[in-house]
Amino acid sequence: MRIITYNVNGIRSAVKKGFIDWLKTDPADVICLQEIKAHQEDVPVKEILSAGYEVFSFSAQKKGYSGVAILTKINPDNVHYGTKIEQSDFEGRVIQADFGDISVINAYFPSGTTGEERQTYKYQWLAEFYDYIQELKKTRPNLIICGDYNICHKAIDIHNPAGNKKSSGFLPEERDWMEKLFTNGFVDSFRHFNKDPHHYSWWSNFAGARGNNKGWRIDYISVTEPLSGAMKHSEIRPDVMHSDHCPVYLEIA
Repeated sequence: MRIITYNVNGIRSAVKKGFIDWLKTDPADVICLQEIKAHQEDVPVKEILSAGYEVFSFSAQKKGYSGVAILTKINPDNVHYGTKIEQSDFEGRVIQADFGDISVINAYFPSGTTGEERQTYKYQWLAEFYDYIQELKKTRPNLIICGDYNICHKAIDIHNPAGNKKSSGFLPEERDWMEKLFTNGFVDSFRHFNKDPHHYSWWSNFAGARGNNKGWRIDYISVTEPLSGAMKHSEIRPDVMHSDHCPVYLEIA
C-alpha cells in the first residue's frame, strides 16, 4: 500500500493548480487530504473519480473551513466519519478507512496560531485524540495516522528552532505530546528512514520561505509498532506545489 498525507489548503484551490493532473500520475493508492475547505456537495467528486480514485469526505459544519477526505484506489471495508467527540466532529477533523486489518486515520490537528482560545482547544483536542487512538489500538492494532499534526516534534523539524521556541506548533507542551506518541506505540515513518535536517512539509507564504526552504515539518504518517516492520520507504515531496504544504509519502508491504 502506498499512502500520502497532504494538506491541500482548499481542495477547489488545489484543483485550479493542477491537482487532478497530479492524481492522474498515480502518486499513491490512498491519499489523505486535510483542510479541504469544502462541504460534501462542493468536493470535485467527478474530477477525482476521473483520476481513478473513490473519495470519502468529512466536512466541517462551518463553510470553507477545515475538513478531511480520503481518496483511494483500494476499496475500504469500512469508513468511519469522526470520533464521536462533539467539537472535533463539528470541525470535520477525523476520518478513518479500514483496509483488511489495517486502519488509516486521517486527522487535521487544530492550529493554535490564532490566539489563546484556540491554543487551549488544541491541547484539549490532543488529549482527547490521544485517548481515542490508544483505545482504538486495542481492537485495531495496525493503525496508520496520517495528517497535518500542526506540530514540529524536534529542533531538526523546523528551520529556526531558537526563533520559534514560543510559537504555536513548537511549544514545549506540543512537542511533549509528540514525544508521548512516539514512546507509546507509534513510529514516525519519515524519521525511521531519514535522520537528515532540512526536510519540511510546510512553508510560510512570506519572504520566499519555500524557495529558501525555511519550513516546518508538521505533516506526518505515524504507524503503530506492529506495522513498523512492513514499512518500505518514506519521503517528503516538496516539488508538488498545489498548496503551502506538500505531500508526505509512505510505502508499506
